Amino acid sequence: MKMDYEIVTLEEKTAVGVSARTNNTSPEMSAVIGGLWNRFYNEGIYASIPKKANARALGIYTDYAGDEKADYTALVACETTELPAGNDYAVCRIPAGKYAKFVVHGNMVQAVAEAWQTIWQMELPRSFQCDFEEYQNDDMGDNAEVHIYIGLKE
Repeated sequence: MKMDYEIVTLEEKTAVGVSARTNNTSPEMSAVIGGLWNRFYNEGIYASIPKKANARALGIYTDYAGDEKADYTALVACETTELPAGNDYAVCRIPAGKYAKFVVHGNMVQAVAEAWQTIWQMELPRSFQCDFEEYQNDDMGDNAEVHIYIGLKE
C-alpha cells in the first residue's frame, strides 16, 4: 500500500498525559498502549489537564533507538499552552523540526494500525526522536481522521 505524505515544519509542542515503556516486539505492546488510552479517558486524566491548546488527543512515541526490539516511551496526551503545576502527569516536548505528515481516514484502530505497518516499510530519513499521532476527532467508527507525524533528520 502506497501512502502519500507532505513534509511539514512544526514548532515545539508541550504535551501532558500518561506514559509507559514498551517495544514493538513485546506481546504486551497493544495492552500497554491500550491501557494508556483507557487511563487517559476513563480515569479522568484528559478532563483534569489544564490549559489545553486544543481538543485533540495525541499518541506520542519517544526515546527510541530505531531498532525494532528497542524499548520506547509511549505517551497518550494532549497539547498544552503551559506546564501544569505538580508532577501528576507525564510531560513531553515534541521537538521543533521537519516531519512527514500522513493523513489517515477510516476506522480509528484499524486505519492507524495499517498506516504504521506501511510507514515501517517506507524508506524515510527518520530521526527516531519523536513520532506522534494527532486524533482530529473522536470517531471510533469509520469516520476517524488521524494525522501521523514521523520525525525526520534535518
